[in-house]
Amino acid sequence: MSLNLSGNFYPRYKKKNSHYDEDTFKCAERTVKRLFETSTTSEHPGMLLGKVQSGKTRTFISVLALAFDNNFDIAVVLTKNSRALVEQTFKRLSSEFSDFIEDRDLDIYDIMSSPETFTAFELESKLIFVAKKEKNNLLRLTNLVTKTCPAMSNMRVLIVDDEADNASIGYSRKAGLVEANTIANQISGLRDQMANCSFLQVTATPYSLYLQPAEVTVANAVTFQPTRPAFTELVPVPDTYVGGDVYFGELANAEEPNLHNLIHHPVEDRELERLKKEDGRWYKPEEVLTTAHLKGFRHALVTFTVGGIIQRINGIEAGKNAKKLRYSFLIHSEAAKGAHEWQERLTKHHIEMLNKSIHSGDKVADELVKDSYEDLARTLAMDGLPVPSLNVVLSEVKLALLNEYVTIAKVNSDEDVSALLDDTGQLKLRSPLCIFIGGQVLDRGVTLSNLIGFYYGRRPNRFQQDTVLQHSRMYGYRRDDLAVTRFYTAPHIRAAMRRMEEFDMSLRGAIEAGGDQAVQFIRRAADGSVIPCSPNKILVATTQSLRPNKRLLPIGFQSGYRTGKKGIGATIEALDETLEEHCGFNADDPTMVSLDFALEILERIQPTLYFEDDNATKFDWEGARAALCHLAVQHSDSSQRNQVLLWAANNRNSSRLASESSHAFYIETPDSEKTEGRIARLHAVDYPILYLLRQNGAEQEGWRGTPFYWPVIRAQQNTPTTIYTADTMPD
Repeated sequence: MSLNLSGNFYPRYKKKNSHYDEDTFKCAERTVKRLFETSTTSEHPGMLLGKVQSGKTRTFISVLALAFDNNFDIAVVLTKNSRALVEQTFKRLSSEFSDFIEDRDLDIYDIMSSPETFTAFELESKLIFVAKKEKNNLLRLTNLVTKTCPAMSNMRVLIVDDEADNASIGYSRKAGLVEANTIANQISGLRDQMANCSFLQVTATPYSLYLQPAEVTVANAVTFQPTRPAFTELVPVPDTYVGGDVYFGELANAEEPNLHNLIHHPVEDRELERLKKEDGRWYKPEEVLTTAHLKGFRHALVTFTVGGIIQRINGIEAGKNAKKLRYSFLIHSEAAKGAHEWQERLTKHHIEMLNKSIHSGDKVADELVKDSYEDLARTLAMDGLPVPSLNVVLSEVKLALLNEYVTIAKVNSDEDVSALLDDTGQLKLRSPLCIFIGGQVLDRGVTLSNLIGFYYGRRPNRFQQDTVLQHSRMYGYRRDDLAVTRFYTAPHIRAAMRRMEEFDMSLRGAIEAGGDQAVQFIRRAADGSVIPCSPNKILVATTQSLRPNKRLLPIGFQSGYRTGKKGIGATIEALDETLEEHCGFNADDPTMVSLDFALEILERIQPTLYFEDDNATKFDWEGARAALCHLAVQHSDSSQRNQVLLWAANNRNSSRLASESSHAFYIETPDSEKTEGRIARLHAVDYPILYLLRQNGAEQEGWRGTPFYWPVIRAQQNTPTTIYTADTMPD
């Protein structure tokens, strides 16, 4: 069909928002066109897929403007179940469409305060209703359409389900029966009440939507259709966007220091525990600037202060308005409100002590500022940005603390969020340096402008992909601040987030290619074998991705002792003999061995490595063996399957712990691109390769004074992207 691009709404809206990227409007036009061309039934809505804080809202509002020029009469915008976000959405829509509201071409209502019915005259104007995904909101909306104003049910309606994976879909098993979640059931019913309705979902975390079964029978509804998208339009992401690829992509995990990996600062898991509650056994207020118990937390606060001051200095030098140069920092480590109160006291005390010490000429405070300055100067130089002198920065930090440039706000309720939101829907920055402390309420839809520091410590028993990604408030259009941005978390949390980014990239690649065919989905069967499965059998929280050249290796372990009850000396000596016989050490080329032999070697190595530290992520040995099994059967020639390349090296001296200036806590690269990478590029084309790197294990390198083997599995170049899970949904 031919869209009307010259109506009353869309041209004026585009002119008002001419600063938007043209790709945003092109995406809106494609989306409206597909809404007309595709039957977006109750079980097959359209999908607008963006990234966290990438501009999804501006895109769907552009869709609304164009839809109103193309015979849509009513729009319903469903938001997360949060009063603050309803207010935010209402303010944003009212601001974007202010000209049309003033001309009486459009009215916008919060469904809970809208009239109970509408006259024929009122229905001549376009209408937008904002509703929470909450039973009373949805009931009132359904009653309006079906009972008090039935004329609406025959009008052309566009439902926009913002954060569509949140409360909109789902079902659970209760007493052996599968039941639809209440909100999902209500939304499904609402969609069916409108004769001429299109449905558009908007989200950045689509996993629960795309990975649903095609159909499911539930016990608490006569008819219930899972929500699986009929089409997907990708929200354009400009180069100025900073997302998971920056924080957890290839550069973020490179060996050599770079702008991406220097963002990361590891925090000990024990420090995160200390932020739960005050404990006089270790907390001495007078030692807050020196105690090792809060090393990461202290560095985060000081570096944020220094980073904000540097941005202000450079901004003022560039002619920017000093009053507008404001920056934010987020502490999100606990959900409990009691913990937030303790963190607020602790943060205030840090700032007070820093202020007192720096003005008294205390060398401790000067050294803290100097350490942060040197950290930031390194990345500023890498990014080609000005680096003010240390003396200038120190002087400005003193003035900032003296003039109360730092404010601290605890945000742990909808009321707190509502009070702090500005007219654009962002948390209001009251001063040049704003520190926010909060929990779950600071996820979806809440934006912190100019965020240059994020201290993250949420540690659920099982990391849920969509939840953790929505916590990632450091994503967004922050390229100009990247050089002074820092992210603080424990190594095992970062490892989980890294796996999630890999999964996200894999699934998005499949969606961009037009479906699931671009990615293989596999799972572990009951007998331990690896078998193909449909996407809806994958539990997102327990996945790992396999792709060309992907490395799988244990990180953060400690070697065993040579002798004693659990001594590993005899095992290592036996492995030495086996490898000398089969492939030798430091050979020019790898040796081809059977898959069974490679699996046996891994099983012999497993009991020699111990995961004792809270900071370390336990290695999934069974998952690694399953992954190797999968990789070994990918060869296009069936006669060449179930084989693995094997290469061993000895006399290696990798350290256990990374240097203090590193982005990691533990060494993550016992292999190197110069040696092992070259071998993989030459040989691991159609076969996976298993590296066995014999370490001397010296005590000065952090080990226990005995040799051990560090295994590294590397996927071959010609392997399809695969998503694998050890745990699965019931058959």
